[in-house]
Amino acid sequence: MEIVHYTSCEDVKIDQFPYRGKMHDVIGTSIRWLSKYGDDGTGYPDYGLRFFTIQPGGQIPIHSHFYHQTMYILTGNLECYAYNAESDELQNTTKCGPGSSIFAPSMEPHGMKNIGEEPVTFLCCICNVYDKEDSL
Repeated sequence: MEIVHYTSCEDVKIDQFPYRGKMHDVIGTSIRWLSKYGDDGTGYPDYGLRFFTIQPGGQIPIHSHFYHQTMYILTGNLECYAYNAESDELQNTTKCGPGSSIFAPSMEPHGMKNIGEEPVTFLCCICNVYDKEDSL
């Protein structure tokens, strides 16, 4: 068993994130890795729990990733964006606050923006997805 307090984990600013081969600016966002397990071969764990902070006006642009992700909002208010996986057209906008849980399946394009006057904090659990052949 390993026990950590979130403040003992390095708070790393995220400046950019790739989507469809192009880097996109991330604004006012940082991440603390609370736990990691395994290695997917690209530098990300098979499983991980992260603590995110998005400052007022900060945002994470459209992106997708191989892993499933569940986010649980602790503080602040987000506007969450769901995009069409083929056209990247905005499909849905939803406002979320403390107590909201957001699930983003593998490879589903999504993004978010802090729409409040206080920092948004949320926990984000990730779990990599493998082909059946890879899991044998």
